[in-house]
Amino acid sequence: MRLFSLILTLFFLLPISGQQKDVTVRRTMKLMGTRFEITVVAPNEDIGYINIDEAASEIRRIEKIISSWDENSETSLINKNAGIKPVAVSAELFGLVERAKKISEITDGAFDISYASVDNIWKFDGTMKGLPSEAAIRQSIDKIDHKKIILDTEEQTVYLTEPGMKIGFGAIGKGYAADRAKELMVSKQVKAGIINASGDLTTWGTKVTGEKWLVGIANPLSKEKVFSWLPVVESSVATSGNYEKFIIINGTKYSHIIDPRTGYPTSGINSVSVFAKNAELCDALATAVFIMGRDSGIHLINQIDGVEVVVVDAENKVHKSSGIVFDKNQ
Repeated sequence: MRLFSLILTLFFLLPISGQQKDVTVRRTMKLMGTRFEITVVAPNEDIGYINIDEAASEIRRIEKIISSWDENSETSLINKNAGIKPVAVSAELFGLVERAKKISEITDGAFDISYASVDNIWKFDGTMKGLPSEAAIRQSIDKIDHKKIILDTEEQTVYLTEPGMKIGFGAIGKGYAADRAKELMVSKQVKAGIINASGDLTTWGTKVTGEKWLVGIANPLSKEKVFSWLPVVESSVATSGNYEKFIIINGTKYSHIIDPRTGYPTSGINSVSVFAKNAELCDALATAVFIMGRDSGIHLINQIDGVEVVVVDAENKVHKSSGIVFDKNQ
């Protein structure tokens, strides 16, 4: 009887040619403290929701490793031992820190995971009426320096050389988690889908109709309006913007994105969208380009193979890297 039940169960799990079409299944949930929307193409809804649950479990696993809020995470252990001793970590976290340091190097420190040690003297809740003093700003970034994150490849350790230093993955972690969730889905032969982590998204396959997944480059001043639709085929995109959190002091608009090298908020850009194979790289470079500014940021992206960028400046004018082609019909 058990054998018969097993065969019967397997029979119903097998796709029957011509009897059913794939469906698109989507679920929105809060993961890593932010909004994740996971979409998969599956043989039926039940299997689709199972796939989504597995993807969510993978994202939660990543969070337990990289969270600086979880006292038991590897990241928290590194921060607790800043200026004391190197900490042995998993190959996964070591690799992420190693890649983050390389991005810091190519962006001249515009991206820096040691930014987590900043003293928060900028307030974007409407209470701030004037700029902090130069001395306060200098002190706020005193512990930030990616060069003081020391990696030992043989021992697989991470060491923050100064007491009070901290690392955090707020500008790269969501992209990394999206990549890993996608990898899991692909390994389980899920045909297609999107992992969208609050605007940092990665895709694989195509829609049920066979059409490409499309992402819209939104007008930061009116999110309902789209400058252009761009196809995202087996790749990723991440967007950084200042249209939700910013302050205006003495007529100047300051973004909530702070330059870790100066301690001052960025200005001159409304949004940055980076396209690349991996969401992790998109996530980090979107922040870096925002901080570097339009011209320097686009120049950097033009030198990196397989990476493109669209920048909307403070006047709401659109600028792009050399490989981006807008659809004039949109």
